[in-house]
Amino acid sequence: MKARREDLMSDPIKFNNSTPFTIGVELEVQLVDRQSLNLVPRAVEILEMVPADLDKRIKPEFIRSMVEINTDICHSLAEVEKDLTTLYHLVEELADRNYCLLYAASLHPFAVSGEQQLSADPRYHRIMDDLQLVGRRFITQGLHVHIGIGDGETAIKVCDGIRKYLPVLLAMSTSSPFFEGNDTGLQSYRAKLFEALPMAGMPDRLSDWQGFVRISKVLMETGIIHEVRDLWWDVRPHPDFGTVEIRICDLPSHFDEILALVALVRALVVWLAEVEISMPDSIPTNMQVLRNNKWQAARYGLGGRFVDLDGPAKRTMREAAQSLISQVTPVARDLGDGPYLAALDRILKNGTSSDQQRLIFSIEKDFHVMIDRLRDEFWR
Repeated sequence: MKARREDLMSDPIKFNNSTPFTIGVELEVQLVDRQSLNLVPRAVEILEMVPADLDKRIKPEFIRSMVEINTDICHSLAEVEKDLTTLYHLVEELADRNYCLLYAASLHPFAVSGEQQLSADPRYHRIMDDLQLVGRRFITQGLHVHIGIGDGETAIKVCDGIRKYLPVLLAMSTSSPFFEGNDTGLQSYRAKLFEALPMAGMPDRLSDWQGFVRISKVLMETGIIHEVRDLWWDVRPHPDFGTVEIRICDLPSHFDEILALVALVRALVVWLAEVEISMPDSIPTNMQVLRNNKWQAARYGLGGRFVDLDGPAKRTMREAAQSLISQVTPVARDLGDGPYLAALDRILKNGTSSDQQRLIFSIEKDFHVMIDRLRDEFWR
């Protein structure tokens, strides 16, 4: 029987406070056939080989040609590095035993979306039944970063405050320029595929914890979502984990760049939680500006335009990224994460995975060579 509105609203969503600024990282990685380098649905076979004590850390994802790798709760970037290295090497080994390889990028360059097989989880089948063609085209991978927060109000303040910087994080992580054999013309086509999903994209300002609870309850009551994790926003509070989850990033193709972005995200969250949010906004962030900045990041990457109502009116994404890095570097150093930011300088100088993919393909005219080259450089 459907719950009455007053009953539903009286059952609060609780934020499970966690140790502030701890880290959890999720990597969604592709499985490609060893010979053809096309996506291959071997997740079930690989997951059956995962040790029982790691079955929450190496998990199925939406389609059977990808797996999700999750860190434990980490207190430093050094712990993240150790954890991800161990897990990634294990999945590489299990993939090899199943005649496939791992590939880190947010879209496979030539796989056909209609040929992918859905994972068995009933939740995924429920979602696909609702999404139809939109869901069948959603074969993307991403980098998700959880940062522990001590209370729900701070989580909402960080979610509201970080929206301004999300396009910059996207611009520094782009890795999805190709789709089904075509150059999309975008640096992150994943970002646009994701925005086609309901409850996805740039969230509205929530203002306070009760604002988040109210909108979540209404969406659940009306059947739009079944649970809070059906909110696929670019940033969201995660009540069960007691974190803010930043979901906007594409998956970089180099391990040190993944770590660098995690370090940047952590420092930014700390800066927003302890410094920035204590100061009133001189000009409220405008949703049209946020959406335009995200489009610029998805379309042009670091060469896009960044509009800032509270600073220089127009800068490039690269300039906005340099400003952000300078702003939070002292925080990263205080956290002990400073050395991990070094790879960001290379991104700003040499470009992202999307730039490298296009460069390799422009020379070789062969997606297989491109995938091999990027795979060889993952652990550089």
